[in-house]
Amino acid sequence: MTRKIKLREIAHSRAGDKGNTLNLSLIVYRPEDYPLIESQVTADKVAAWFRGLTSGEVVRYEMPKIGALNFVLHQALAGGVTRSLRLDPHGKSLSSALLEMEIEALG
Repeated sequence: MTRKIKLREIAHSRAGDKGNTLNLSLIVYRPEDYPLIESQVTADKVAAWFRGLTSGEVVRYEMPKIGALNFVLHQALAGGVTRSLRLDPHGKSLSSALLEMEIEALG
């Protein structure tokens, strides 16, 4: 039996920025949960999740030894910190937004 869980139940996230590029990490609390995020949190799913906020490519990097995924979202900050009119030009709140994504979990 599967159930839906929010990523925040099994992982935490950090955000960073460089120009108009956003970097989001997704790090599991327990190593045994890494296969869940590895199989279900794809670059395409993250791009769809942030549709309307990012207009560029989303690239995923896998770091299984530390139980993490790293996503680089290009053209995600409305021009970057010095040009953006967004309330959060650094994109720090987008790490919390990522944790609202739901995935399927056993049990």
